[in-house]
Amino acid sequence: MTTSSLTTPTGTATADRRPPALGGFSPAVLLIEMRRVLRNRRTLLFTMVMPAVFFLLFGLPQRGETLPNGRQVLAWIMVSLAVYGAMVATTSAGAAVATERALGWSRQLRLTPLRPAAYVATKVATAMVLGLAAVVIEFAVGATAGVRLPAHVWLLAGLAAWLGSLVFAALGLLIGYLGPAENVMQFMGPVLALLAMFGGLFLPVETLPDVLQRLAQFTPVWGVGQLARAPLTGDPVTLGVLANVLGWTAVFALGAARLFRRDTQRV
Repeated sequence: MTTSSLTTPTGTATADRRPPALGGFSPAVLLIEMRRVLRNRRTLLFTMVMPAVFFLLFGLPQRGETLPNGRQVLAWIMVSLAVYGAMVATTSAGAAVATERALGWSRQLRLTPLRPAAYVATKVATAMVLGLAAVVIEFAVGATAGVRLPAHVWLLAGLAAWLGSLVFAALGLLIGYLGPAENVMQFMGPVLALLAMFGGLFLPVETLPDVLQRLAQFTPVWGVGQLARAPLTGDPVTLGVLANVLGWTAVFALGAARLFRRDTQRV
């Protein structure tokens, strides 16, 4: 333990200079970050409201239609849009570091006990909480609209949609450390929508031309969508699906880690 002596008018006091536990990561810091994110109305609109609106617009006309295994097409749309909502939520939360870097917040944090790794962990945790909220809201809207599923399907599909969104939390951090602060999500919003379209979230991959069907399997959205819908459709989770999810997570995380180290060395 390292200590230092401070001289005061009344005598000498000893100050403890031990680093904080977990580098400064704490529920209090996480709560502050969550409050800051939830005050952003644009984020809430695109992550919580728009996927639910899409479900009502495009899902309700499919009421009564069934999948080959007898499950509701409405449920397929609900799970797919839950993945989309979580994807946008986690990406936007991770990409928020771009704005903070531009404002000099990264430099300010270097003067506090909060370590850079704890700062990134807080961002990832915030992104995942926001992603969980997006999934829960979409499932709540689906249940209200008439989606009926066994309890284990709700649970497994929800967990897969949520945990799979870690891919996009890593993508958000990568974009946050790579791109400029100005309008980063205005650029990423259309990109995520295109990825969702060609990755099989807005319509089944099987309806796409053959070339696009093959290309879809290499998008970061395809694997998460397949994984989340597997409990609903009964399709097996193949090695290709797992390789897609794990591979893109590794690519985005390693890229973000490299840019993070470069950024902290410069600060």
